[in-house]
Amino acid sequence: MRLPAATKKKPRIEIIPMIDTMFFLLVFFMIATLSMTIQQGMPVSLPAAESSTQMLTENVSLTLTHQGLLYYNKEVIPLQELELRLTNLRQTSSDPSLLINADEQVSHGRVIQVMDIIRLSGITNVGIATQPTSTE
Repeated sequence: MRLPAATKKKPRIEIIPMIDTMFFLLVFFMIATLSMTIQQGMPVSLPAAESSTQMLTENVSLTLTHQGLLYYNKEVIPLQELELRLTNLRQTSSDPSLLINADEQVSHGRVIQVMDIIRLSGITNVGIATQPTSTE
């Protein structure tokens, strides 16, 4: 009796585990990227307000720190340069929006000074960042 010759099976690359891994990496990096781009300003201690809402169409973030620094998005600028930048923003964007992040330790006069420069530059869509008060 003759035994049949052993047939060699061709090697196969299983792609289903590779697809699962690539999908997992895609989702992971999408979520990681979204969590990093939520806030454009510098970290400050915001005052609390009952009527606090989130501004979704934010273009520019102005941050006033308790050390007296002024940030235009994430770049430190002198107060004298703010009017020039806002005028350029007004010329490049049809309806720019601005968000002021002022630390609660910043003096009221400093915030009013920045708001006056904003008004003189012609930008009308301005918001002041606050954090919701805890109802505990």
